[in-house]
Amino acid sequence: MKPRPLAEYIVVTLAGAAMTLAVQAADLPHVRVLATGGTIAGAQVSGTGYAYKSGAYDVNSLLSAVPNLDKLAVITGEQVANIGSQDMSDEIWLKLAKRVNAALAEPGTDGVLITHGTDTLEETSYFLTLVTSSTKPVVMVGSMRPATAISADGPGNIYNGVAVVTSPGAKGKGGLVVLNDEIHYARNVVKTNTTSVQTFQSINRGPAGVVNTGKIQWFEPMDRKVGPATGFSIDALDKLPRVDVIYAHANMSADLIDAAIKNGAKGLVIAGVGDGNMTTPALDALTKAAKDGIVVVRSTRLPSGIVLRNNEINDDEKGFVTSGELNPAKSRVLLQLALTKTEDPVAIQKMFYEY
Repeated sequence: MKPRPLAEYIVVTLAGAAMTLAVQAADLPHVRVLATGGTIAGAQVSGTGYAYKSGAYDVNSLLSAVPNLDKLAVITGEQVANIGSQDMSDEIWLKLAKRVNAALAEPGTDGVLITHGTDTLEETSYFLTLVTSSTKPVVMVGSMRPATAISADGPGNIYNGVAVVTSPGAKGKGGLVVLNDEIHYARNVVKTNTTSVQTFQSINRGPAGVVNTGKIQWFEPMDRKVGPATGFSIDALDKLPRVDVIYAHANMSADLIDAAIKNGAKGLVIAGVGDGNMTTPALDALTKAAKDGIVVVRSTRLPSGIVLRNNEINDDEKGFVTSGELNPAKSRVLLQLALTKTEDPVAIQKMFYEY
């Protein structure tokens, strides 16, 4: 029998390989990556200095730098913004949230990964966990070192982030944050260090799980309302109510409180001393503000602990809301969304207990 020409073998082999890849791709989950810039997409100004420019690379460049990503999922990328997260705004939040909800509504999309700067990642992730209209996984990743740095942590965080998005255990957990081999609930996580890769921690509760080279172990489930269960909707919103955070300190005056209200704040969050406390002049100004219809939330400038209702201040009498476990930044996020539904401090306090 005459042997077949080598070219025919090559064609047959290539066709078989292509068919195998197609079958493999059909079996993989489909993940949408939404990029917003940040350190993870940053480039150093020089090879020896720490300074860098955020958002120097686009989403496709980020994804192409991660080995074996295509073995975890079929991935499509989209650039929603390209900023340092210190410039994150309400407008970009709404744009990003609407893109997340649109992507998750597509039958072929199994989850969303978001790349984001670390400065405000904890706020964006909590905002998304409150307004996402699907139970499909939403995972946020960032990095503490720019893409051009020695031992850049971005590629590893992206790889582990995609692994978490594709994990059946991630469904229904609300927003998740994945950095440095740890998984955190968006509600609980805070940035604790200016430059360390171990900066993100869930101080009061601990992480939601760990992930190493894509292998996941889950810990405790979330016990608060997330995603569709919150009842928040941003579909018809083009802006959010103004809420300001005011930092308490020794000899604190009422000036900044008065200025915030004068400039249109509908709500105020106080980063109080101790258990959400403040000076007498500040307390008097806030008492008047609450009576005038401004929603006042007492939080704390301390890194851990729970701000208790009616502990040192009679919140019932003054009409205040207490933040519980939420730090000032996350209290602001929840209060902004709460004010889209009600200005009643009693109803808003219930949200702080449940979300």
